[in-house]
Amino acid sequence: MKEEETVLQKGNNFSEWYNEILKRAEILDVRYPVKGVYVWYPYGYKLRNLIYKILRSLMDKEHEEALFPLLIPEDELMKEKEHIKGFEEEVFWVTKGGSTELDVPLALRPTSETAIYPVFKVWIRSHRDLPLRIYQIVNTFRYETKHTRPLIRLREITSFKEAHTAHASPADAAEQIKKAVALYKNFFDLLAVPYVITRRPEWDKFPGAEYSIAFDTLMPDGRTMQIATIHLLGESFARTFDIKYEDKDGSQKFVNQTCYGISERCVAAVISVHGEEHGLVLPPEVAPIQVVIVPIVYSSGGAEVEKVCIAAYEELKRAGIRVFFDNSEERPGAKYYKWEMKGVPLRIEIGPRDVRNNRCEFVRRDDFTRMQVPLGDVVPEVKGTLKAIQDSVHERAKETFFANVYKSGDSGVGKGEDKDKSEGELEELRRTGIVSIFLCESERCGREVEERLGVTVLGEAIYGDENGERVKSEGKCMICSRKAKGVYVARAY
Repeated sequence: MKEEETVLQKGNNFSEWYNEILKRAEILDVRYPVKGVYVWYPYGYKLRNLIYKILRSLMDKEHEEALFPLLIPEDELMKEKEHIKGFEEEVFWVTKGGSTELDVPLALRPTSETAIYPVFKVWIRSHRDLPLRIYQIVNTFRYETKHTRPLIRLREITSFKEAHTAHASPADAAEQIKKAVALYKNFFDLLAVPYVITRRPEWDKFPGAEYSIAFDTLMPDGRTMQIATIHLLGESFARTFDIKYEDKDGSQKFVNQTCYGISERCVAAVISVHGEEHGLVLPPEVAPIQVVIVPIVYSSGGAEVEKVCIAAYEELKRAGIRVFFDNSEERPGAKYYKWEMKGVPLRIEIGPRDVRNNRCEFVRRDDFTRMQVPLGDVVPEVKGTLKAIQDSVHERAKETFFANVYKSGDSGVGKGEDKDKSEGELEELRRTGIVSIFLCESERCGREVEERLGVTVLGEAIYGDENGERVKSEGKCMICSRKAKGVYVARAY
């Protein structure tokens, strides 16, 4: 067997598997000569675009897409001291224009609050201008000093979707938070990526926010990866940037704001959660190629087989299926390997015998099952099979995910087994998944748990239904024994 056709062992070394998948499936080229900066292959970029097409379709129902500048003047960036404190060591600075020193240094946006909110001050004048809901999908830059990892920890985030909203009252802003949670749930469900939703601890919230909510998924190495964040900003940025509106009674009031973001970690999640030793396993919703047609011809009958393949290809294309006809000179086995590595959900094989019997053979990527289908039923059968694959991929991901969400004691937070856990057991469980414990709101106790167990406190669990209701659970803090809530902890990226 050729080296490039060897299987990849995902479970034994996730990092090696992940890097090989990105290369072999042609998602990213990591050979760009700047650390933490990568190049999208055309196939990977199509995957990225399909994922963000779904995100845009959800955002466009209530938001308008905008585009703000990349460069932020230093004086604007520094207006919100609490906010920038979380980014000050990560900012890239432009200090020269050619050989001329700039009067005011310009930051490459680490995030866009300080670029957008001076404009909000100009746009918002009256209560009739509210609510204001905009979003943009842009590149952001952070001088990441930790170990960089493609799509996960970067110096240039090429696909950062950030939404910013302004409202007349705290209640309206809080309602927007609920809508953002529901929108993100819908998005990740369409990607077939399972998640937990938590309210981040007070000491780990977004700088300048009243509180922060995050979505986390579980990676194959047992670590969680934050894949989305939602922040209630209240009036903090409005007061800094003097964003006011004239109310119906003529009084001047500060707006209440929210912001929420998703990066290309959503692409990393699709790759990592679903992939296996043979390569990518892409949900049909986002697969660049949903169906590949492979002719099986060894000697005679080639012309007739090709004619039937082309007819099936044209019929599927007219039906809106993303289909590819592989009539290359490679042998069938090499084609199977190639398209399995790229995660194409469904392969259709057609040979001389199939033509004689007026049929074709389906091979599913998710479980490699085969079925024979009449050629006249190709379109409806493909549509039904793609839906079945989408559902199967999602159910399998959820089953694996929640098998590694563990409850500690009687916290009632997780969906895993309800067993008492000693600290030794907790240390073992946190290597493979997400564990709930009782923890008070003290930062000291939180930091002690993080240091003792080598975990990150994700925060209080939220099921994130349309009502945004938080899970209620109470017990004794595992550090100080005071009254505490159930929180999730895990090793995290």
